Amino acid sequence: MLSNQELERYSRQMLIEEIGYEGQKKLKDGHVLVIGAGGLGSPALLYLAAAGVGTIGIADFDCVDLSNLQRQILHTTDRIGVPKTESAEKTLRALNPEVRFIRISDRITPENITGLIRDYDIVLDCTDGMENKLMINDACVKSEKPFVHAGVLGTSGQIMTWIPGGNYPCFRCIAGNEPADDSCESCAVMGVLGAATGTAGSLQAAEAIKYLTGAGDLLTGRILFFDLLRQDFTVLDIPERSPYCSACGKQERTA
Repeated sequence: MLSNQELERYSRQMLIEEIGYEGQKKLKDGHVLVIGAGGLGSPALLYLAAAGVGTIGIADFDCVDLSNLQRQILHTTDRIGVPKTESAEKTLRALNPEVRFIRISDRITPENITGLIRDYDIVLDCTDGMENKLMINDACVKSEKPFVHAGVLGTSGQIMTWIPGGNYPCFRCIAGNEPADDSCESCAVMGVLGAATGTAGSLQAAEAIKYLTGAGDLLTGRILFFDLLRQDFTVLDIPERSPYCSACGKQERTA
């Protein structure tokens, strides 16, 4: 049941027909793991907590740096040097003390990720770096765990959702194998607009909320691209997974 305080807190959200009272209860019972408490994770975590997701995991092994603050809006200047999970929880608990927060401050690796994602309904990939994103993709596909991918560079970004039980492409279907180190562009080299990470992270939160409540249509079998410099949003249909994908495909590629 929702308390009187919760009914007031989430009253505007429950007015949305597709969510309502039952959807709000599903959010309260929901478990979401956000991997990365930086540019993408900051808005995603804020909106998940504000929406009343009952249990939120915050995974990040890094500490707050001055260069983070232009886009990582969970953190503040007086928390430079503080672990991001600690800083994030402090901000989020002040926003909504009724949510249960679980801090994961260890580096996530191929060896421990399967155990970490096990108890969550859906995972948000809010990391940077292709290696991390493919690791999360592969672990979630193997464990049949729904996840929302997002990536941002400069003023542009992309978002997609994968859920088990269908012919939906995973992120590796699109990205392929991990590119060579010298071919990977990064925010440290190419720059990033804070509002772009805010856009992508907010869309990730919306995907998780829709998944938990059953409202609306997910970005499954589709990938959304946006460029804020040109104010352009495009959704590309990718109706089938690659049969040669090393994560979800069923065929071996021949020479």
